[in-house]
Amino acid sequence: MAAPEETSALAKTLPPLARGVLEQVAIDHGVCIRPVPMRRVDLHTGTSEVINVPCGHTLASVCPPCAERKRKLRAVQCRQGWHLAEEPVITRADPDDEQRAWMELRAQAQAAYDRAAQDGTAHGEPVEFWDGVLRELDGEIERSGVRGSLKTGERKARRIRSTRRRQDAPDLPRRPVDSRTVGKVYRGRGGKTFRPSLFLTLTLDSYGRVRSDGTPVDPDTYDYARAARDALHFSKLVDRFVQNLRRFVGHDVQYFATVEPQRRLAPHLHMAIRGTISRAELRQVVAATYHQVWWPSTDRVVYSGERLPVWDDAAGEDGGYVDPATGEVLPTWDDALDAIGLDDDAEPLHVVRFGRQIDAQGVMADSPQSRKLIGYLTKYLVKGVAECHTAETSSQREHADRMAETLRFEPCSPTCANWLRYGVQPKSPRPGLTPGFCKGKAHRREHLGYGGRRVLVSRKWSGKTLADHKADRKAWALARLAEAGIPVANPADPDAAHVWERAGPGDPDVRPIEQRLLLLINERAERRRQLDAATQTPTPELSATRQAA
Repeated sequence: MAAPEETSALAKTLPPLARGVLEQVAIDHGVCIRPVPMRRVDLHTGTSEVINVPCGHTLASVCPPCAERKRKLRAVQCRQGWHLAEEPVITRADPDDEQRAWMELRAQAQAAYDRAAQDGTAHGEPVEFWDGVLRELDGEIERSGVRGSLKTGERKARRIRSTRRRQDAPDLPRRPVDSRTVGKVYRGRGGKTFRPSLFLTLTLDSYGRVRSDGTPVDPDTYDYARAARDALHFSKLVDRFVQNLRRFVGHDVQYFATVEPQRRLAPHLHMAIRGTISRAELRQVVAATYHQVWWPSTDRVVYSGERLPVWDDAAGEDGGYVDPATGEVLPTWDDALDAIGLDDDAEPLHVVRFGRQIDAQGVMADSPQSRKLIGYLTKYLVKGVAECHTAETSSQREHADRMAETLRFEPCSPTCANWLRYGVQPKSPRPGLTPGFCKGKAHRREHLGYGGRRVLVSRKWSGKTLADHKADRKAWALARLAEAGIPVANPADPDAAHVWERAGPGDPDVRPIEQRLLLLINERAERRRQLDAATQTPTPELSATRQAA
């Protein structure tokens, strides 16, 4: 009998865990694997029930079904708005009785606040009381569906900067912006008309030579500081580009854009633009677009290591930070900006511009290229910024480490704790701030300095919000079920009044997560069977048409 073969390494495959199989089946059926238990209380009957609400996360690494559902919804939004042939109609709804009632109460409270501010009290209450009442009423007005805020009370004057353009940036002709949003119609041979649109890609400038894997050829000369600041202020540059583009072409340009990192870890922009703009005009606008950051200088490190500013409740009206040795109060954020405004020779902390590379493609409606580019636009929305390109080599990991270390002490906003490192109190300071430990989104390693939104959509892109697109999908499914005569489980009652609250995992009416996932999988499978039967069952109108034919 031959002896069994010996292997150099021991390999053993363990059976799958029950929880892992359950989550995989939930993913296969498109069921959220992190459902949030919410308790819904009926205000008419007093009865309550626990409803499992999808977590709604946008990252596939956290919840693949929810992330994929969000991505598909964005793809629908992109497709419906890219090649619109008619202007979207957006109107404001008339205020209802509840909104009018809240606004009348707001007017009474405002009058009482003004009287208290002048006389000291109103109806026996000080001005602080009426200030709190105004804040509560503003919250109720917003919850009732009113958008926007009221300009009341004393407001601090807005800090105004010089609008004079930089001498190193070309000037752009400024035209009146028409309200038109749809693209031009072109006529081809045989009288055929077509309305093309545009797909644009913009990148940032070079910070040094890089290899094909995105790592710098010479890390010591690679400009990590400029790369970090460009990433921090990239969203402002995009806003300025859209503003300049609209002023230059003379109409209300509509766009659907996504921000993704390149292999060198710098953000770049993919933008679907409705209508056509010539490449020459795009180059002019890109060359003339810049964003200046008028913040205090960070050239000199004032405090580092264990020598850091300390909080003093007696510094300023609400406390502030002082020098640990002398006790001198650090300049406030407003004081630092005032000093910049008084200095005629002051220079901005940073100026961010786009690079020279511009990729513009013409796209026809409902073409294979259009569908491909929509998939390309939404491909990485289910991944975090740092997840788009996995570091596979030591050079890539070192490059990411250097970028993260540079971003650690770079101020990300006026409220960033890193301003203490440079001898300035951040805006609205509070105790416990430590340079290098700012909790801002841009400082997190998974965001690579970009703290803005991943998806940028103009207001008149499709004439609908993301919630409207979601409601359209639900209405379509309910309509198909109604046409097939299939009853809907738990139909919504338009006259019901509910209050929602978060149900804790230890509440007696909240089932274990495994049991809830099993029920959700069964519910989703049943809904899918009903919808498949509804879409395959011909409606009475279609049946009559076929019989007549």
